[in-house]
Amino acid sequence: MHRRLQAHPSVLTSDNTLLDAPLPSWLSNPIIPRLTALSVNSESKDHIFTSAPHGAPNHCLINEYLPSQGISPHEDGGAYYPVVATVSLGSHIVLDVKSKGDGSSRWRILQESRSLLITTGELYTKTLHGISEIRIDEDLAPEGVVNWDLLGDRAAFVNGKAKREKRVSLTFRDVIRVKKLGKAFGALVRR
Repeated sequence: MHRRLQAHPSVLTSDNTLLDAPLPSWLSNPIIPRLTALSVNSESKDHIFTSAPHGAPNHCLINEYLPSQGISPHEDGGAYYPVVATVSLGSHIVLDVKSKGDGSSRWRILQESRSLLITTGELYTKTLHGISEIRIDEDLAPEGVVNWDLLGDRAAFVNGKAKREKRVSLTFRDVIRVKKLGKAFGALVRR
């Protein structure tokens, strides 16, 4: 069974270009202002997308994951500026992360429902991430989850297991290459 997916404002072209269009208002407000209000650190006024080509996310993938659905380890690649902001709705999820190449370094990130995970820097460029195709996440404890101390509700995982329910993820990115519709279809436009 394949997971359901929507791309907004559109899918990328075959050469990883986004056709210039705004995100739908129901995706951009209030989420984009909140993302661009997140500072890089306490001493900086820069936000997480300040250095991105468009200064804010211009693309969102919406994925629905049913229990036991996952995604193979992958990288998001060069079509995007190396900052990803993922909002997780519905169920929790465990993101499996491993270094590229031999995969010798491995760790797990527990993303709670209604949480935000920001991926940037070496985590974006030097690792692969995926979601195991299982119904119950196990070994949920400080020793096996790198962000354990950051969880909002550790009590929900106190027995070390959690059954997955339906999850929807909103993955916000800045696509580097953007074309105006007229330029993308220049040969078809009369002059």
